[in-house]
Amino acid sequence: MVESPADSAMIVGRLDRLPRWPYSRSLLWIVGAGYFFGFFDVVNIGFALPVISKQFHITAAVAASAISIGLVGYIIGSYLNSTISDLYGRRLSLTLSVALFTVGSLLSTFSPNLLWLDIFRFITGMGIGAEIASVTTYLGELSPAPLRGRYTGWATTFAYTGFSVVPFIALALVPHFSWGWRALLLVGAIGGVTITLLRRNIPESPRWLLSKSRTAEAEKIVEQAENFLRQRSAVPLPAIVPAKEAVAAKGYPTQALFSAPYFSRLLLFVVIWFVYYVANYAWLTLAPSLFVSRGYSLTSTIGYLVVSGIGFFVGALGSALLGDRFERKWFILLVTVVFGLSLLLIGLFPSPTVIMVLGFIASVTIGLMVPLLYALTAEHFPTRARATGVALTDGLGHIGGALAPVFVLSAVAVGGFTQGFVVMAIACGVTALLLPFTIKATKRNLETVTEHWNA
Repeated sequence: MVESPADSAMIVGRLDRLPRWPYSRSLLWIVGAGYFFGFFDVVNIGFALPVISKQFHITAAVAASAISIGLVGYIIGSYLNSTISDLYGRRLSLTLSVALFTVGSLLSTFSPNLLWLDIFRFITGMGIGAEIASVTTYLGELSPAPLRGRYTGWATTFAYTGFSVVPFIALALVPHFSWGWRALLLVGAIGGVTITLLRRNIPESPRWLLSKSRTAEAEKIVEQAENFLRQRSAVPLPAIVPAKEAVAAKGYPTQALFSAPYFSRLLLFVVIWFVYYVANYAWLTLAPSLFVSRGYSLTSTIGYLVVSGIGFFVGALGSALLGDRFERKWFILLVTVVFGLSLLLIGLFPSPTVIMVLGFIASVTIGLMVPLLYALTAEHFPTRARATGVALTDGLGHIGGALAPVFVLSAVAVGGFTQGFVVMAIACGVTALLLPFTIKATKRNLETVTEHWNA
C-alpha cells in the first residue's frame, strides 16, 4: 500500500526511515563478491613481482611499472564507468566493472613479457577502479541514511577478505612453481565470470531513478523494501520524514561538480586520496619487495604478510560494526594516525615480530579507514554526479598510488630501507591534517548534506 504521495522527497524519506537492511542478504553477497575479486586483483601483483622480475630479467623498480600502469587504468576506468553510471544507471556500471577486471586478469595470466603485462594490468586496473566507484555509490544510495556506513563496511569486508587471502594463495603458489604467479593472477578472473552473470538481477538505485524523473520505478523499489521489512517484523515502520528534494539530473555529470560547493569538495578529496594512497599502495604492493631487499627470503616475507594480512578482514569487519557509531571524519582521522605510526615503527625496527604485529595493525587500519572514507567521499556529492565525484576524487587520488613506487623506492635508494617507511608515515600525517576540512554527514540524509551549502 502506498502511504504517501509519490513525490521524490517523500520517496527518499520513506527509504531513509527504514531501521534495518530492507533487501535480501543475497544482494550484499553479490555486490560483495565482486568487491572481493576486485580487491584480490589490487594486491596479487605485489606478491608476483619478485618472481616476475627474475623471469623477465628486469629490476624490481622496472617491474613495478605493472603497479603504476594498473593504477593509471584505474583512474581512466573509474571515470569512464562512473559517467556511464550517472547517465545510464548503477546496475549497468556494476556489470561493466567486473567484466573489465575479469578480462584483464585473464589476459595478464598469459603475459609473455613486461610490455604485455603492463597492457593487461591497465585493463585490470580499469575494472578495479570502476568497481570501487560503482559499489561505493550504489550501496550509499540504496541504504537508509542511518545504515550507510555499516553496509558500505559490510561490502568492504568482502573486499578485504580478498586482500587477506592473497598471501595464503601466494604462499602456496609463488615460491614453489615457476607458473605460480600466473595462477595467482588467474584466480581473480575465475571468480569474476560468475559475478558478472549474477549482477544482472540486482535492483536499480531509487535515488538515481528519481534524478532521472523515473518516479514510479523508484517508488516501486522503495515499496518493495518496506514490504520486505513488514513481512519480517511486527513492529510498525517509523514515521516518514520527507527528505530535501534533490536537483534533477541535467547535462553531463562532470559539469555539476564544477559549481559551488562541489568543486572545493572535489579538490579536497583529490588531495586526501592522493596523499593517503602514497602510503596505502606502498604498503600493499611494495612490502614484499622491500622486505626481500632487506635480506628476508621471499617465503619468509610472504609468511609475515600472511599474518599481517588477516588485519584487513578484522578492520573491514570493524568498519561495518563501528561505521555509524561515531562521526566518520574524526574516526577516520584517528585511524590514519595509527596507520602512520605503525609504518614508521616497522621502518625503524624491522624484526619479524615487529613486521607481523605492526603489519597486522597497519592492515587493520586500512580495513577500517578505506570503506569509511569511500562513504564520506560519496556523501559530499549530489546524486546526479555522485558516481563521477567518487571516481574523480578516488581516481585522481590514485595518481598518488601510481607514484608511490617512485617516491618510496627513490627514498630507499637515497636513504635506505627505513627512509621508504618514513615517506609512507609522512603521507599519513598529511592526510590526517586534511580530514578536519570535510563535512559531517554520518546518519544524515544524503540530499541534505549534498544539495545545501550549510550542511
